[in-house]
Amino acid sequence: MTQAEHTDTAAWSYHVDPAYYRELAAIAGEWSDAWPVADAELLAETQALLHREARLLDEARFNEWLELYTPTCLYWVPITPGGGDPEREVSHAFDDRRRLTDRVYWLRTGVAFCQIPQSRTRRLITNVEVIDEPAENRRRVRSNFHIQEFRAGQHKSYVGWYGHVLVREQQGWRIQLKQVNLIDSEHGHENLTLVF
Repeated sequence: MTQAEHTDTAAWSYHVDPAYYRELAAIAGEWSDAWPVADAELLAETQALLHREARLLDEARFNEWLELYTPTCLYWVPITPGGGDPEREVSHAFDDRRRLTDRVYWLRTGVAFCQIPQSRTRRLITNVEVIDEPAENRRRVRSNFHIQEFRAGQHKSYVGWYGHVLVREQQGWRIQLKQVNLIDSEHGHENLTLVF
């Protein structure tokens, strides 16, 4: 790869490589595992982060929302129920940090036709389960979501489950992976411009 190609991250990602795809497939395969019940303090701390993320999105505070994510994050909305193989299958969204930054910039410009007028949303997050993995310096989180969207006189509802991978950094827990699993992921959707 030439130096010019290396600096053009529109064509590639700094961290999404074949090894990353293998790790992602392994994590996606573990979402359905049985997890022990988390203690109340661990659960409350994790729920607070999920609730903060939901509030920032509902209030369109996208720059603050982006700061919840690590530099090597991934926001993934698979088409295949439960994840599938993102290296070989199309996704509704498969955004690393650079693409998320682009998405936030695009949403904040006010000139994105599909977000004029801007969506108004409210998110409900329930059934939160957490598994702490101190040896990996991470937590995995499963939860259910229900998002209500109102835009341009249209009311839409999105339901599914989240898979979050959190890692501890100096400033606290941050999101390394967010997998958004719509219950109707494999069916036709209009332009999915809102952030789940």
